[in-house]
Amino acid sequence: MTQSFSNGSIPYLPPLTFGPGSVDWQHRIDPAELRRQRMERARETLRLNGISAILASGSEYSRYLTGLRGPEFAPDLWYVLFPAESEPVVFAHAGYVCNTPPEAPWIKEWRVARSWLRGIPGKAACVYEATEFAKDVRTELEKLHLANEPLAVAGFDGYAQTALGEICSSIVPGDEIMLEAMAIKTSEEVSCLRMAGAITDRMWAAIARGMHSGMTDSEVAAIGRSAGSSVGADRVVAGFRSGPLAWERGIKGTNLFIIPGDLLFGNVCGTSYLGYNACSYRTFSVGREPTKAEKGYMEELQSRLLGVISELVPGGDTSAAARHFPDAKDLGYEKEAELLTIEIGHGIGLHQYEQPVVNRQWSLEFPQEVKEGMTVAVEGRAGVPGKSTVRIEYMVVVTKDGPMLIDRYPTDIITVS
Repeated sequence: MTQSFSNGSIPYLPPLTFGPGSVDWQHRIDPAELRRQRMERARETLRLNGISAILASGSEYSRYLTGLRGPEFAPDLWYVLFPAESEPVVFAHAGYVCNTPPEAPWIKEWRVARSWLRGIPGKAACVYEATEFAKDVRTELEKLHLANEPLAVAGFDGYAQTALGEICSSIVPGDEIMLEAMAIKTSEEVSCLRMAGAITDRMWAAIARGMHSGMTDSEVAAIGRSAGSSVGADRVVAGFRSGPLAWERGIKGTNLFIIPGDLLFGNVCGTSYLGYNACSYRTFSVGREPTKAEKGYMEELQSRLLGVISELVPGGDTSAAARHFPDAKDLGYEKEAELLTIEIGHGIGLHQYEQPVVNRQWSLEFPQEVKEGMTVAVEGRAGVPGKSTVRIEYMVVVTKDGPMLIDRYPTDIITVS
C-alpha cells in the first residue's frame, strides 16, 4: 500500500541548522563519513550483483568510489579499481600520482594511469597504450586473486573495452551497477543536496533583489553566481531565457536586455556543493504583476508537478508519477522524445541526471521502482509558445514517509522591478 498526498501537502525537509564549513562543536556534513558511506554502498551493490570488482573512469564515478577529484581535461586520465572486499586501487594521472597521495591518506594503493588522450597519438599508439593499460589492470586483479572473476567496467572508451576483453577473464557492463549504487543516497549525500538546495535558495533571493529592467541577462546571472560562490558552492551556474527564447529551451547567455513587462525564467541547474548538483528553475515578472492568464499557467504547472511528486513513495513505481505529465500530443507534439528533459523527473547527485527517471517516454512502459533515499528533480513548463512561458523545478527526497521538498524558494511568479 503506497501513501498518496494531495497536491498542496508535500512537506519540506526541516531546514538545515548549519551552513557550509566545518567546526568541532556541531555535527555538520562529515566528508570522511560521506566517503565511507559511499564506499560501503558501492560494495553492497557489487555484492548484490555478484561482482567482485569494478573498474571505473569518469569524474562522477571515480569521485563516488574514492572521494577524489582529478584532472578531467580528457577522458580516462585517471580511474579506479574498486574491489568489493578490499581497498580501492587508484590509477592517478601523471604528476597527480606524485602529489595527491599525501593529501588523500584514506587511499592506500596508488598506481600511475595510462592514457591515450582521446586518440591523438593515432590508432596504433592507442592500441599499444590500451594494451599496456589492460596489463596493469590484470596485474592488480592477480594481486587481489580476482583474475578469474568477472570484472565490471564503467566509463571507458572502445580502446579500453577491447584491450580489457582480450586480456581479462571476463568483463561485464558496469555503468548500470554504478547507477544503481548512486540512485540511493546515503544520509551524508542527502545533506550535501540539502546544502546545494539552500545555496540555490540564496541565489534566487539575491537574483530577485538585484534584477531590474535595463540589465542584461548576463548581469543578472552574475548576481546569482556571486551569491553561490561566496558561500562555498564548488560550481555555480545561472542563466535566463525570456520571450521567444523561453520555449522550449532557446539559447541562453545572449546578453539580451531585460525590459519592462518581461516574463522570464532562470535556472541554476548544475550549481553544486561537494560535487552534488542542484537542479532548480524559477519564473520572474519584470516591472508588473503577472496577468491572470500567467498566474493560471503557474497554478496548473504547480498542480501537475506536485502530482508527479506525490507518487514518489517507497514501493511505488515511476509509471504512476509519469501519468501526471501531459501526453506529448496534448501539447502539440508528435512524440514524447520531443519533450525529453522538458517534462521530466530525474535523479540528482554527483551526476546531474541519475536514476530514477520519470517521464511518459519511458516510465509507462519501463517503470522503475521508487525507493527510500532517492533524490529527484521534477520540472515542467506551461504557457504560450514564444510569448508567455512559466517554468519551475522542484528538488525532492524520497523518505520512508513519502516525498519531501528540499529547496524552499517560492515557486509562484516572482515580481521584480
